[in-house]
Amino acid sequence: MDKDNLSAVLHAKGDLRLVLLKMHSVGICGSDVHYWQHGRIGDFVLQKPMVLGHEAAGRVVQVGSSVTHLKPGDRVAIEPGVPREMDEFFKSGHYNLSPTVLFCATPPDDGNLSRYYKHNANFCYKLPDTLTFEEGALIEPLSVGIHACRRAGVTLGSSVLICGAGPIGLVSLLVAKAMGASQVVISDLSAERLAKAKELGADFLLPVKREDVPQEMARRVEGMLGGQPQISIECTGVESSIQTAIYATRSGGVVVLVGLGEEMTRAPLLNAAIREVDIRGVFRYCNTWPTAIAMLASKHINVKPLVTHRFMLEQAVEAFDTARQGLGIKVMLKCDKNDQKP
Repeated sequence: MDKDNLSAVLHAKGDLRLVLLKMHSVGICGSDVHYWQHGRIGDFVLQKPMVLGHEAAGRVVQVGSSVTHLKPGDRVAIEPGVPREMDEFFKSGHYNLSPTVLFCATPPDDGNLSRYYKHNANFCYKLPDTLTFEEGALIEPLSVGIHACRRAGVTLGSSVLICGAGPIGLVSLLVAKAMGASQVVISDLSAERLAKAKELGADFLLPVKREDVPQEMARRVEGMLGGQPQISIECTGVESSIQTAIYATRSGGVVVLVGLGEEMTRAPLLNAAIREVDIRGVFRYCNTWPTAIAMLASKHINVKPLVTHRFMLEQAVEAFDTARQGLGIKVMLKCDKNDQKP
């Protein structure tokens, strides 16, 4: 692709702030699978063909005339949410909440599961030589964990319940421990995922059955910890799990809702209200990539064990079917035929 043509097509003349990337590693997120299977998530409805993928890292091929912090050959992690305007949310540092934000693989915006992809240079972060492309791609889900733990107020000595040991629950576990949580209980239906959580540092494992009663699950959490957790991070979106998180949390504590479930969900709000349990939402993330890179580079967090399956881009259908079946933890697609290393 000719750089001058790229400038004419994508930005104002003389002020090109885009980079062209050769994609290397792209993880499959549950939202990608949901769009593939259902064509919509909530109010985001597919109206035309859309490229999937938003957990990504690649190598810079070309840079725009105004880009100074990147050069061809740099390896970068891509933050997929880019504000389109300097609105009140942008000004306050909460650009993830801007109603006009561009977000990869969310209608109508294409994702980056492709050979080449162009992106705003300000949202491409250079990777240290010690980090792999796959670690760069995993910064996206890791950022959800960072944002969730920040919203929850995890700090030294915190006791934490994490509901769900899927990719987001596991990165929330990694971040909570890195931020100083002293005890973390994590729950899931899957024994395999709970085993992975134990490998990654969970202090207590809580197996769940679909017929379990939320109040009883809350009592089991209290028994494991010797008291109620100060913080619960709900990563499933399942109604009974949300109820468990509220019942389990200590009075004056915090419940953070990360998982996305049904639009209308029954929850024991009176119980939360009279015990002053704060319920906080999480929508993606903001201002997390530098923190994530620092945490990975310092070896305070290791996300490599999360990748359980790898496929070439040509095997995308097989890769998506693997993710749909819930096999393993994180499925990674390799987009560069000439470089299949992690």
